[in-house]
Amino acid sequence: MIKLTNISKSFGRNPVLKSIDLTVNKGEVVVILGPSGSGKTTLLRCVNYLEKPSGGEIAIGDFRMNAEHAAKKDIHALRQKTAMVFQQYNLFKHKTAIENVMEGLVIVKKIPKDEARKRSAALLEKVGLAGKLDAYPSQLSGGQQQRVGIARALALEPEVILFDEPTSALDPELVGEVLEVIRKIAKEGITMIVVTHEMGFARDVANHVVFMDGGVIVEEGPPAQLFNHPREERTKQFLKRITPELNYSI
Repeated sequence: MIKLTNISKSFGRNPVLKSIDLTVNKGEVVVILGPSGSGKTTLLRCVNYLEKPSGGEIAIGDFRMNAEHAAKKDIHALRQKTAMVFQQYNLFKHKTAIENVMEGLVIVKKIPKDEARKRSAALLEKVGLAGKLDAYPSQLSGGQQQRVGIARALALEPEVILFDEPTSALDPELVGEVLEVIRKIAKEGITMIVVTHEMGFARDVANHVVFMDGGVIVEEGPPAQLFNHPREERTKQFLKRITPELNYSI
C-alpha cells in the first residue's frame, strides 16, 4: 500500500501541490487526470523523490519517511520500491534495448551480467520486443522505445510503477500498443499510478480515478462513478471538454 499524507510542493512562492492525501492499495491501478498545470506530474515525481516535496509523509508498505527532511538512506530505500516510466522514454542512446533493461539489474541490484541478460531478454519478450534485443533506440519506433522503458521498470521488481503520461509523446497510431502492454501488466496485479489523458484506458483499466486541479485533489472514486456521475462542478467541466460524447449537467 502507498499512502501520501499532506504532500506539498512549492517552486519559489508558487504552490504546486497543496496538502495532498492519497492512498493506493496493493495491486490497484490508480489513474490521475487533470488539466495541464494541475500538479499531476509533480505529484508523481514527488512519490519517488525526483522532486523533493516541501512537506508531508510518504509511506510504502511498512516503510515511511518525512518527505521534507529525508535522509539519503531513506531516499535510496524509497527508490528501491518504485520505478518510473517517463514521457520521453529516457533510454541510453548508446546502449541497445537489452542493455538499457540490464542497466538497473547490473548497477543497482548487482546481478551478474549473464543472469541480467537472461532476465532482460524475457522481459523484452513480454512487452513484444523479442526481435529487437540488439536494436538501438534510434532504430526503434516511439512505441517500441516506450515498451523498452516499461521492461526496464519491470526489471527492478518495484512495489509500484509510476507512469508519467506514457503515451503523450507518441504518434496516435502507436498509442494502442503501449496501452495494451500496460493493460497486460495491470492484470498481473502490479500496483501502478498512471498520469494520463487516455480516458478509455482510465475507464477500462483503473480501479480508482483521481481528478486534480490547482494542486489539489478535486474528486476521486471508481471509474464508473467519476465518469458517469461526477459530483464536483470542476470535474464536470473538465470531462465535458475531454469526453464531449457524454452529457454532464453543469
